[in-house]
Amino acid sequence: MPQPADFLIAHARALTMDADIPRAEAVAVRGNRITFVGSNAEAQSYRGPHTRVVDAQQCTLLPGFIDAHFHLMGGSLDLSDAQLENVKTLTELRAAVQTFAAQNASLPWRVGRGLKYAVLAHDRLARQQLDDLITDRPLIVYAYDYHTAWANTKALELAGILRGGKESAPNSEIMRDAAGVATGELREGGAIDPVENLIPKPDAARNRALLQRGLKFIAQTGVTSVHNMDGDMERLALYAALEDVGEMTLRVYVPYSVTPETTVEQLVEAVEMKNVQGDYVRGGAAKFFMDGVIESYTALLLAPYADLNTWGDANYSAEHFARMALECDRRGLQIHVHSIGDAATRRTLDGFEAAQRANGRRDSRHRIEHIELIHPDDIPRFKPLGVIGSMQPYHCPPAADGSDVWPERVGRERWPLSFAWQTLREAGVHLAFGSDWPVVNYNPMLGVHAALNRQPWAPGQPEQRQTLMDTLASYTRDAAYAEFMENQKGQLRVGWLADMVLLSADLEQTPAEAVAEVHPVLTMVDGRVVYEG
Repeated sequence: MPQPADFLIAHARALTMDADIPRAEAVAVRGNRITFVGSNAEAQSYRGPHTRVVDAQQCTLLPGFIDAHFHLMGGSLDLSDAQLENVKTLTELRAAVQTFAAQNASLPWRVGRGLKYAVLAHDRLARQQLDDLITDRPLIVYAYDYHTAWANTKALELAGILRGGKESAPNSEIMRDAAGVATGELREGGAIDPVENLIPKPDAARNRALLQRGLKFIAQTGVTSVHNMDGDMERLALYAALEDVGEMTLRVYVPYSVTPETTVEQLVEAVEMKNVQGDYVRGGAAKFFMDGVIESYTALLLAPYADLNTWGDANYSAEHFARMALECDRRGLQIHVHSIGDAATRRTLDGFEAAQRANGRRDSRHRIEHIELIHPDDIPRFKPLGVIGSMQPYHCPPAADGSDVWPERVGRERWPLSFAWQTLREAGVHLAFGSDWPVVNYNPMLGVHAALNRQPWAPGQPEQRQTLMDTLASYTRDAAYAEFMENQKGQLRVGWLADMVLLSADLEQTPAEAVAEVHPVLTMVDGRVVYEG
């Protein structure tokens, strides 16, 4: 007789992501490992006097969602600011900011997060408009992607950039009028940082409280692991400390953030982080930003934008990136590169190729994050180089109807290879899906919904819509592969970690248009229930 399980989920529609046993009715857990996957009848032998049995009521049971692109601390800290995700007009922006200000009267700064560019599709947000919203305090409003921000006059004056000053990093711009006075629009980090650096930072206790709040919210969505996209040893140590005292409810893969100013000698910190391999918290990667975003014309393109005569720019020259990629690869680090434009992706692939030529082929699994645009010539380069495509379905505008500025920025000719999920998949590219929270909501079911319901922006264009099983694989098994953990998680399989999520419905019987309404009723991480509702 097998040992009794601590936990048994029965009467489920389990999609295991295991090719050997793709479907099951029951899953048993003992300690932090899965001990049985199979039929309800067979599962009875795992029941003991202390086994907790959950009746899944024929709903879908999955491996826990793995979000392959995430900003855990930043997103958690931002929960204390004005949330602008649902703002649709400038009138709604005024109401949201002023309501937040009234509720937080003691705060020295007013900060808003998550504004969609579509709110400003036919307008510019000037500092004078923000002055009308908040007159007595500095105010900064961030676009949802964090690549653009808008500041009022007081904030610009405090930062010393209203009538002077300059950007602190390349591929950034403080927008100015004909007289050289800042308009309030700040594009990319080098323009935003002079203002952002003045915002009072929360103390350690507040950081921890906000992080715990974020962890609680994330558990409610069935996400059990994330691939963080920013970090250093200090941040990794904070997560590891929470693991040590049993407060982590999420597995976190933490990279070392590389900037254009990072030296080869400083990569020793990334190597030190690689040596941290806890059950919940791990290092082993380096993160680069190759370019910016389409919306602010800071993504690097191979041909000019459709609505402005610029190609964008990059944070690294081809030679600089190739040199740093070679050094990271030589140290055994996985490389993650933010790349939006087609020229940025080509430059990234060139760098990976140069590193492979210099250091030899290994199982590096270097990654390109986002890939919002790609040139046809670069699609077949991914598979031979073993490069992973890390993409975010909920980023894609659902239509080219003027409700989002993205399609008009790139132009109709580039639509066929915009957010080209299926084209890349059919080329043999290993795809991992994520959210990029706090850029968009961390709820993976919104990403699943976007992937299943994608429609071409114009007749006759390629179909990029995903199947349910491909989508779920990219959020589970394939995302585990993208962090070298495919033999530990991402599948409901005997011996694998007991990370799983039970949903409120049978996904295979749910119409695609209703998938976003499905939600977790139970989330388990490491054999421990971290959410139930």
